[in-house]
Amino acid sequence: MLCQNCKKHTATVHLTDLIGGDKQERHLCEACAGQEGVMIKQHVSINDVLNSFLMCQAGVQELSRVKCPQCGLSFVEFKSQGLLGCPNDYDAFGEALASVIERAQDGRTHHTGKSPGEVVTIDPVQQRRLDLQRELREAVEAEDYERAAKLRDEIAGLDKK
Repeated sequence: MLCQNCKKHTATVHLTDLIGGDKQERHLCEACAGQEGVMIKQHVSINDVLNSFLMCQAGVQELSRVKCPQCGLSFVEFKSQGLLGCPNDYDAFGEALASVIERAQDGRTHHTGKSPGEVVTIDPVQQRRLDLQRELREAVEAEDYERAAKLRDEIAGLDKK
C-alpha cells in the first residue's frame, strides 16, 4: 500500500482518527508521518517481542509455584484476591510483593497507612447522598415503597445539582 500523502513510498504508519464519531484511517510512510508530528519509535523485531513475552511468562510461572509455608497462600491467589494470608507472605513473596507495594504506596516500598489524627472530610452533598441511599435500602427492605419513591426522587434531585 502506498502512502496516501506522497504516493511514492510504502505506507508503514497506519493511523485511525475518530472525528465526530466517524472512523477515518490514514496510511502514511515514515517521512510523511514525521512531517505530521507522529513520533516513530524504532522498530522492534518479532523475536524481541516473543523473547520478552516468554521471559515474562517464565517469571509468572515461577511466581505461581511460590506459596507461603505458613498459610499456604500462593502469589497468584494474592493477585486475584488482593489480600495476604499472614505476615510471613511478605518474606515468601519477596521482590514480587515489593513491586506491588511500591505501586500501591506511590513509590514507597513499605506500607505507610493513614497518619494518626488525620481528619477526613466528606463533601456534605456526598454525605447526604450516602445517607439517602442507606435510607432507600432500608425502605425497600421494609417494603415501604412510597417512602422509597420519595427518597429515590430526592437522590435524583441531588444528582442534578
